[in-house]
Amino acid sequence: MISLDSLRQAYQDREREGTVLAGTILELNRRASVYYHLYLDSNRNHVFPLIAAHGALWAGGYFKFGMKLGAFLSLPSLLIPKLRPKRLQQLQQFSNAFREVNRRVCVDTYASFHFSALHGDHPESHQFVPAPMLEGLGRVHYARRHRQRLSREDRQHVFEAFFRSEQTTIVGPSVLRAAEDFRWPLLRFLALRPCIHFSYFPKATYLWFRNFSHETERVRNGLKALAIAENVGLDTVERSLQKYNVTLDRRFEESQTRATDDCPSPDLQGSITAHL
Repeated sequence: MISLDSLRQAYQDREREGTVLAGTILELNRRASVYYHLYLDSNRNHVFPLIAAHGALWAGGYFKFGMKLGAFLSLPSLLIPKLRPKRLQQLQQFSNAFREVNRRVCVDTYASFHFSALHGDHPESHQFVPAPMLEGLGRVHYARRHRQRLSREDRQHVFEAFFRSEQTTIVGPSVLRAAEDFRWPLLRFLALRPCIHFSYFPKATYLWFRNFSHETERVRNGLKALAIAENVGLDTVERSLQKYNVTLDRRFEESQTRATDDCPSPDLQGSITAHL
């Protein structure tokens, strides 16, 4: 059994790889590719990355719309010197804070998946990946190694454990801080009330928020997004990634055929090495 220091180094190595793959805060499409290939590497058992890929691609369009809306709503501020640039700068900072959340979640999703595949049974692994996530990822890795598919109930268990942990450790504190720092009342009001429609949703189906900074709302809508995905079928959810009119990096498409490998797929590892 490896030492605690070696275990820490192993997690830091996976975290460093995830940071390279996740790219800059503006590279949402890149992160969608990373999420998608984590889903494939799990033998399509770890559904969180698949839903997160939709979230990243949807957010790209939402941020563009938000900046255009902000530019329009800031026009009256031209009458007050320096106010319009200040408001637009705050809007940009608010948007970047959300992009950073997306980047950090991507890094954490990558690191926890590959770290737990190699060291999830180590008695001290919970010091680096929360215990509920470890337990869920353990189910994923067992099914992956045996080329099995988890039941819908088990997929939901894994998703919920993962989603709640991310909300508590990364998303929640960052969103609250970003909301507090955003001093443009009108845009803050609108930005915290998104109406989300992922490409796999049936028509007239949306995730409504009264206040995105409330964790209970994010969790409720996250579980609703999963339920919709299961109802329409995960194959449909996967195919519908194409509807965002962006090109995902599909070099790792065949990673699913190496589902028993506990290390990043060769193509994925090559991408990491190329950027180090």
